[in-house]
Amino acid sequence: TLRLGDTAPDFQQESSEGIIHFYDFLGDSWGILFSHPADYTPVCTTELGYTAKLKNEFTKRNVKAIALSVDDVESHKGWINDINETQNTTVNFPIIADKDRKVSELYGFIHPNASETLTVRSLVIIDPNKKVRLIITYPASTGRNFNEVLRVVDSLQLTDKHKVATPANWQQGEDVVIVPSLKDEEEIKQRFPKGYTAVKPYLRLTPQPEQ
Repeated sequence: TLRLGDTAPDFQQESSEGIIHFYDFLGDSWGILFSHPADYTPVCTTELGYTAKLKNEFTKRNVKAIALSVDDVESHKGWINDINETQNTTVNFPIIADKDRKVSELYGFIHPNASETLTVRSLVIIDPNKKVRLIITYPASTGRNFNEVLRVVDSLQLTDKHKVATPANWQQGEDVVIVPSLKDEEEIKQRFPKGYTAVKPYLRLTPQPEQ
């Protein structure tokens, strides 16, 4: 079972853009690997179209997206034409053709009690050190919220750099929480020159630090 903090498994697999060597594909970028139940399905079509439209947002955050389903390359290529046409976009990332389910098994994308053969709607965020930082799994009937995925990337990148956490429903630019382990007042002043509000000793809010 893949868990947070694990090293994301490397793999080599066919895709709509040729053979993918996963670690080479990621390079020094963050990665979003997300699975789909099947090609030519309605919810997946909208998800892949929306992901393509987020290209600039991903690029700003040094993120590469890559999708997966258990259909073959020819199926993917035909489906991409439909996505481009119906979603008014151009798919600008690879779709892994996981016909032998090798990658799906590595990442736990097949949940037998949901479907013996099809991948569930899972999404994994991987950092530049190839560590798994987020795993979200949706039922096949529910499309993912990719604005939430961007929000999580923003939070991870911010909290990796500063000793803060992001509160409920946090959005880019809003106040953040100073981590409880940070006690030294001199260090707090240094790190957070705008000051902070102590709602409780363990709940200290401060303006978002500069990225």
